[in-house]
Amino acid sequence: MDEVTECRVELLSKEEAHQAAEKVGISPMMAELNVFRALLHHPDLAAALNAQLSMLMGLGNVLSPRLRELIIMRIGWQTGSDYEWTQHWRVAKMFGIPERDLLAIRNWHYASCFDQADQAVLQATDDILQDGKVSSETWSQLEDSLGDVKQVLEVVIAICNWRTFSQLLMSIDIPLEEDVESWPPDGLIPEAAS
Repeated sequence: MDEVTECRVELLSKEEAHQAAEKVGISPMMAELNVFRALLHHPDLAAALNAQLSMLMGLGNVLSPRLRELIIMRIGWQTGSDYEWTQHWRVAKMFGIPERDLLAIRNWHYASCFDQADQAVLQATDDILQDGKVSSETWSQLEDSLGDVKQVLEVVIAICNWRTFSQLLMSIDIPLEEDVESWPPDGLIPEAAS
């Protein structure tokens, strides 16, 4: 495996990131994340990505935080994206998703904690990761379990968005923030990352 030991883009200082973020309307909280400390070298691009993230995570979204975080955690696991898994472990727990459910994402087909909607969303995630698209069977499962075309569309966009972020994070080799422990809660690393 081609290993990179440091970020391929020099991280802006937090002060520089805050200044760049303020000019394009990115919150100070987002500006402090290492991913944005790298992306803010191109403020307009960072702003566009931030706008999409903001919509998918709260401003106008229709998908539940649980389903969105299951998607993100599955992508982080399947692609071996330490940054994505680690950041969203904290986000998912903040939304009250039980640790056992997050851990079960690793082998979700064998878990009993996922309802029909969870399973449909996780299968759609696997479909896109494996085949580049949602299968007809899985699409029907999404329609049946979610019952709303807006939610189905948001599932697909969320999967594609965080798949892209996974690839971006690993391509740039974005490091975790200081004092953040890798691959919570147990440090287990998926085969894709080893």
